[in-house]
Amino acid sequence: MVAAFLSNWAQIPKHRVDVWSLSVIALCAFLLGPVIALLITAFGDSGGLWAHLAATVLGKYVGNTLILMAGVGVLAIVFGVSSAWVITRYEFAGRSWFEWLLLLPAAIPAYIIAFTYTDFFEYAGPVQTALRSLFGWQGARDYWFPEIRSLAGATLVMASVLYPYIYMVTRIAFRLTSASLFEIALVHNKSQFWMVGLPLARPAIMAGLALVLMEVVSDFGTVEYFAIETITLGIFNVWLGMNNIVAAAQISLVGFVFILSLLGLELYARSRQQFASTARSQTPLVRLRIGLTGKICCYLACITPLLFGFVIPVGVLLKFVLASSLTLQMGGIASTVFNSVVISAVAALLVILVSAVIVLAATYRAGRHTRAMALVASTGYAFPGTMLAIGMLIFAGLIDQMVAAVTNGNVTGLLLGGFGVLVCAYLVRFQAVGYGATLSGIRRLPDDMMSASRVLGNDFGSSLRQVILPLLRGSLVAGALLVFVDVMKELPMTLLLRPFDFETLATFAYQFAKDEMLEEAALPSLMIVIVGLVPVLLMNRMLRQSR
Repeated sequence: MVAAFLSNWAQIPKHRVDVWSLSVIALCAFLLGPVIALLITAFGDSGGLWAHLAATVLGKYVGNTLILMAGVGVLAIVFGVSSAWVITRYEFAGRSWFEWLLLLPAAIPAYIIAFTYTDFFEYAGPVQTALRSLFGWQGARDYWFPEIRSLAGATLVMASVLYPYIYMVTRIAFRLTSASLFEIALVHNKSQFWMVGLPLARPAIMAGLALVLMEVVSDFGTVEYFAIETITLGIFNVWLGMNNIVAAAQISLVGFVFILSLLGLELYARSRQQFASTARSQTPLVRLRIGLTGKICCYLACITPLLFGFVIPVGVLLKFVLASSLTLQMGGIASTVFNSVVISAVAALLVILVSAVIVLAATYRAGRHTRAMALVASTGYAFPGTMLAIGMLIFAGLIDQMVAAVTNGNVTGLLLGGFGVLVCAYLVRFQAVGYGATLSGIRRLPDDMMSASRVLGNDFGSSLRQVILPLLRGSLVAGALLVFVDVMKELPMTLLLRPFDFETLATFAYQFAKDEMLEEAALPSLMIVIVGLVPVLLMNRMLRQSR
């Protein structure tokens, strides 16, 4: 029986070039097309504008971006690592609540916090008003208060919503560290945190930090609202303000260097993640009981990031929403809600479909080179939306020209004439989310699942429908939900590529907030936050399963 099984299994074709492999190659080529188009465009003639930018503002763009990355990185590490440590190692009242509450800031886009903080900390806001009332100050000349619309303010805003990236992976790293290692530190009278916890969690912290810094480089709404000239804002200004897409693509190359560096940092961290023993007989980790002073420190470590990242912005939004007529607000944004839900659902379904085809074919039919190509094609999430918007616009124009040439002009504006270019841009940027969710589901399946189905007489398509896809249903749904929420929050690509008179919740809130009409921006912003709670619940479930 074993010999017959091996004989039948050996006859199954493996990694041959067929329609599945060709589909993977075609889809990956499409996903990489905007990036390649951007690189080719960057070597074009900018009419001398590039030299002018390099001599005047490029240094400021790079300098502000580096300062912002450094500030956000340090503060996000402080928030994320300290909260992850106290949640993992110490026992105090409310710890189980803080365990998932600390993930809530991840549901809020940074640009929404920027809007709310401006109202909260400005001269006429509640904080400065209370200070003047408390100390009897008459005007701004009587005291000093930090300017929220500054690099320091942007650092606080971004770190407050991005630290969950570090908190999540660091908490897992602390939890998976054997308790025996902490006991050895106690025996030798050494710090458990500095000598054991932090060194072993360093690869996880660096991987989370790389994701945080990618988000900093990609951010547009916060830096534009605070008027901070970064690389992303420079791309936007040169493209639309100076109407020079070649110079914008050339600035994008500078951002491309940042992204490659951060990807290298993340890959380096992942390659060195195994620092602890993986033996099955590990001592379970027991949380420590602490005194009153220690509990106060734990509460400060948990409450501070939660206060800045969730409580204050949501409180400001609720104040604006409750102060005005909810009926009138809902009537004004009903079409915007419909647009957001439809475009997000279409993008989520398309991303999951493409991701499933790529992952399944690359895993079970394609060869090593095709799998490597699939991995490279899933890196679009690392690129700022402004960069991908430029590449997508150029690439979509080339496709439309090819289609028009093939059809003798009977079909024109296939992508650029409507929503096609926007949906394709979402596909390129967020395909990494669907790819990661599908790949994680595949890796949890036994390696011989497909082979067993084929030996039983099912062809490849039947094996996928009857065996593999039902087992991947949970991963596919989770990936679709994550993509749905990401598209709902996405701002720069939607601003640049949307059709005329088309608004989503993100662009609707941004347009009002940019005009200092924060009351009108409150309800759509709050709706984005509510939708963003979905991935937070998924992340918390994943963390609990990491036990």
